[in-house]
Amino acid sequence: MAEFTVSGRMSVATLKKNFKEEFGATLRVYNGAKFADEKATLVSLRKGDAQKGSADFKASGNMQVGTFEQKFLDVFGIKVRISEKDDRWTLLKTDTLSQVMQYSKGETK
Repeated sequence: MAEFTVSGRMSVATLKKNFKEEFGATLRVYNGAKFADEKATLVSLRKGDAQKGSADFKASGNMQVGTFEQKFLDVFGIKVRISEKDDRWTLLKTDTLSQVMQYSKGETK
């Protein structure tokens, strides 16, 4: 099963690239209402009551999209959305990351 590690020291560009390689989907990363700067690190974008420290976490394939997005908000105070590989629409919150990977390969439910 796929496992994805997120580190606060990652740049937005690296995070998005690694996510695409692992799950075949697009990760949208926001800084407020706008897309985050690709060169910014996740820690530099941290907002509000987000956790302090290095802020690393792992996501496995059985994690739901909604849980992954909420974890980002909890750890970094950053809004993210997972969309399909061509970035035309966001995926259901109840889909797992493994299902996202299957969709990117053209498999359906």
